[in-house]
Amino acid sequence: MTELLQQLINGLALGAIYALIALGYTMVYGVLRFINFAHSDVFMVGAFSGYYLARLLPAGSVLSGLAVLLGAMVICALLGVTIERLAYRPLRGRSTLTVLITAIGVSLLLQNLGQRIFGPNPRSFPALFPLHQFHVAGIVVSSAQIMVFVVAIVLLFLLRHIVLHTRTGTAMRALSFNPVAASLVGVNNDRVISFTFALGSALAAAGGILYASNYPSIDPLMGTLPGMKAFVAAVLGGIGNIAGAAIGGLVLGLVETAVVGFGGSTYRDAVAFAVLILILLLRPEGLLGKRVAEKV
Repeated sequence: MTELLQQLINGLALGAIYALIALGYTMVYGVLRFINFAHSDVFMVGAFSGYYLARLLPAGSVLSGLAVLLGAMVICALLGVTIERLAYRPLRGRSTLTVLITAIGVSLLLQNLGQRIFGPNPRSFPALFPLHQFHVAGIVVSSAQIMVFVVAIVLLFLLRHIVLHTRTGTAMRALSFNPVAASLVGVNNDRVISFTFALGSALAAAGGILYASNYPSIDPLMGTLPGMKAFVAAVLGGIGNIAGAAIGGLVLGLVETAVVGFGGSTYRDAVAFAVLILILLLRPEGLLGKRVAEKV
């Protein structure tokens, strides 16, 4: 029983990180109906931003750790806006395949720039927050895992408030339903799309900081595998559905941890793609997605 609870905690912590990354995928898809495959590399930039910002502040303090987190989120928000403005906006109205190829190109560009600027070798990520381990009834919970839970919950509730209870959130939802009608009633589509990219990229940065705090080794290619798993989580929950992305991330984290707990650590990465195949075969709209009939 104790081992099962330990796996549950570890799985929820990992799933919360996947959820933060998956939210960026699902928000962009909800507004523009395409997958931003460069999102996983924004996650990497967030981790490296935290690495360099941490060198400017006292180590091991909660306030300095939060300052690094917020600083990395701002940097990645600006990066997301820049990517949207330079790479995606000129292609608006083009075919989905054209935008998809461009997204892959932006991803490769960020990876290669990362290797050029940061170097190809892994770096040890500093401890942003005080490190402690809490033992409760034989279960070990680290302070890094607690920070993952706290930050993820705060950001999820903040995102929910923005989307459901602000004018910008209303504009985002209107744009996702009908871009032409939204523009006719006064919505600035360009501004809303830029805000969506900024918000999604900031969440990816938070995911990058939390991931690096729990698995303290970073490199320019670190975003590839977590990014692909987060994409699976978004599809699992229902691509375009914010609550679905969060639930999908948690489910994927729990499944992956369960596989490791039962001695299948060799297959921990393969399980995500097995889940993707199953969900596409059995319920392609995802757990919380709605089946939409399309005219052909």
